[in-house]
Amino acid sequence: MKVLVTVKRVIDYNVKVRVKSDNTDVDLANVKMALNPFCEIAVEEAVRLKEKGNATEIVVVSIGPKVCQEQIRTSLALGADRGVLIETDAAPESLSVAKLLAKVVEEEKPDLIIMGKQAIDTDNNQTGQMLAALLDMPQGTFASEVKVEDNSVSVTREVDGGLQTVALNLPAIVTTDLRLNEPRYASLPNIMKAKRKPLAVKTPADLGVEVKEHTKVLKVVPPAERQAGIKVASVDELVDKLKNEAKVV
Repeated sequence: MKVLVTVKRVIDYNVKVRVKSDNTDVDLANVKMALNPFCEIAVEEAVRLKEKGNATEIVVVSIGPKVCQEQIRTSLALGADRGVLIETDAAPESLSVAKLLAKVVEEEKPDLIIMGKQAIDTDNNQTGQMLAALLDMPQGTFASEVKVEDNSVSVTREVDGGLQTVALNLPAIVTTDLRLNEPRYASLPNIMKAKRKPLAVKTPADLGVEVKEHTKVLKVVPPAERQAGIKVASVDELVDKLKNEAKVV
């Protein structure tokens, strides 16, 4: 079984995000970049499926500038077999990403596609669902458990009311939630081996997809500073402040 995993380059989640002085975008100068945490979980799940004997090959795909090769190499060090970079300096929206991935899926013909449910920079949570619609494939989103059996995959989903388990015929798309697994660390020998693993570079033009912008960022501002809490002497004072100052009652 071939597994295709999508990964994205994002600001490291430990870094405090800064906004540019002109409020046009987030400041990426001299900022540590990393593998999107949800994508890291997706890679880990694919590697575990390979270790169980369910998967025979893991292909990692990323979309972005040339520096995204770093995140692909990280995925290769974690256990993936080869990588594909769709190189573009644009910041494609979810639909464009889904269209590009659909072309890669048509070429690679994977049995299972594992994606992070969302990226921590845009938080859209759209690409997996859009890709499933474009490919007319069954999907299991927000996965907290994945079991592959013969030509189907059982996905336990985290939903508002608790847990829901769905059975999907392969090929299928799964998007990962935080509680699916705990990603491993790449060992030094595997990091060295990853440098020799194949990594193909394509462009949107090679795939016949035009990356279009449908939205425009008007302004980026940091969130308001959180104010310190206060103590009240009585319930009446609390209700008064909630009603007249916070205006939430």
